[in-house]
Amino acid sequence: MERRGGRARVRPRVLIVGAGLAGLGAAQRLLRRGGRHLGGVRVLEATGRAGGRIRSGKLRGKVIEIGAHWIHGPSKENPVFQLASEHGLLDEDAMSEENQQVEIGGHPLGPSACFSSRGQLLSPDIFDSMGLLFFALLEEAREFVHAAKVPVPSVGEYLKEAIARKVREWSDDEETKRLKLAILSLYFKLECCVSGTHSLDLVALGPFGEYTMLPGLDCTFPNGYEGLIDCLMASLPKGTVQFDKPVKTIHWGSSCLEEAPAGRTFGVQVECEDGEKFFADHVIVTVPLGFLKEHRETLFNPPLPSQKTAAIGKLGFGTNNKIFVEFEQPFWELDCQMVEVAWDGESPLDEPPADLEAVWYQKIAGFVVLHPAERYGHILCGFIAGKEAEFMETLTDAEVLSALTEVFRRATGNPQLGPPRSILRSKWYSEPYTRGSYSYVAVDSSGDDIDALAQPLPEGTSDSKPPQVLFAGEATHRTFYSTTHGALLSGWREADRLIDVYDRSESPHAAL
Repeated sequence: MERRGGRARVRPRVLIVGAGLAGLGAAQRLLRRGGRHLGGVRVLEATGRAGGRIRSGKLRGKVIEIGAHWIHGPSKENPVFQLASEHGLLDEDAMSEENQQVEIGGHPLGPSACFSSRGQLLSPDIFDSMGLLFFALLEEAREFVHAAKVPVPSVGEYLKEAIARKVREWSDDEETKRLKLAILSLYFKLECCVSGTHSLDLVALGPFGEYTMLPGLDCTFPNGYEGLIDCLMASLPKGTVQFDKPVKTIHWGSSCLEEAPAGRTFGVQVECEDGEKFFADHVIVTVPLGFLKEHRETLFNPPLPSQKTAAIGKLGFGTNNKIFVEFEQPFWELDCQMVEVAWDGESPLDEPPADLEAVWYQKIAGFVVLHPAERYGHILCGFIAGKEAEFMETLTDAEVLSALTEVFRRATGNPQLGPPRSILRSKWYSEPYTRGSYSYVAVDSSGDDIDALAQPLPEGTSDSKPPQVLFAGEATHRTFYSTTHGALLSGWREADRLIDVYDRSESPHAAL
């Protein structure tokens, strides 16, 4: 407590739930820009580590990314790229002006090896031509963002109708048509991984173009994405983050009395699973949308307003998992960037198989080759999204390894191909405080739902009545959802919201 103009001024406390990028970014921002106003900032993290969905791991001594993989759009507009640059976490190529200025909507993977499930190495020409078709149609799908009416509800339906029209124009023989459709199925799987969804039929067409891609060639952290988290943690006073503190209930909307040491009333009380209670004037909730979906009825007391619970229910949140496998010797060329398998007979125009679990491995969109080989050896990173990714989590490492060995043997036509010698995979759906990977705008939802999710509580706050409960995280950023820069920007946004209130008003704030 301090005195200003002869009056006692109570310095507000801020709690942050979640020590992912949004939470740590908010904490750092509050302490650096608003510290003179505050009586304390504390971060409650449910697990024993910081970083949330940024998680680096090791496979036989090599650093790999179990969570976020790339900086998407590494350029001056990207705050994650800027932070990583300031801390010297990137290599020279990523830092070059040339890389930052390229506008292609992602990382050009370069040479790829696309096999058919019959054991044939496919011609790059047919593979590339189907890629050009798919991405041209995907770009068309983005153009409905300002349309008064959309022709179909979902991105998947739009793409399939457009492809069906294209197929009727093809003059190829039936075998070539069959192969083209199998390759297009691969691109559908890839886009499911990008969107974090089981099916593109679940992704809303109208808002699809609101997602904004920044310029720059997607880049990685040579020593792991967690290096960024380490830098953020090092910038915070010791003890700011309290680990193993899962939150049970956030009480808000009334005055709560703290018995000691301050003996004053607060507008927020956060009760943890272990029974410990924390009092504050404001709480910034940064938990993943998957956790909110599962706990929205019990996490808040009183319950959230209907508009916010509706937004939580309508927005999409899916699973995108990775499977890392290391080989003693590569079966791919040294300059290869991606290994893919087109499954004979698959078509995006057909219904998916009835028994997804029996052929779960066919949902793998492809395997990124980790480069450079001098750093990683011979490691492939497979990406798989949706229900098949969730089923994969229930299998043992031995079962996954056996399935993938058979896939590689079929693809290469070599039944004697040696199995991978090690495996590591993510299990984001099984993570109790995540329940998936990242958000997307689902059919029957829109960017307005993202804004509703981001809206602080209580409704109608003002300088004289600041917000008690604020919301951050990638799912609360209307144009950068699903990204690390969206998460960081959302944390900064909510920190700035509080800082602005106290910058504009020097009046005392006791109980809110």
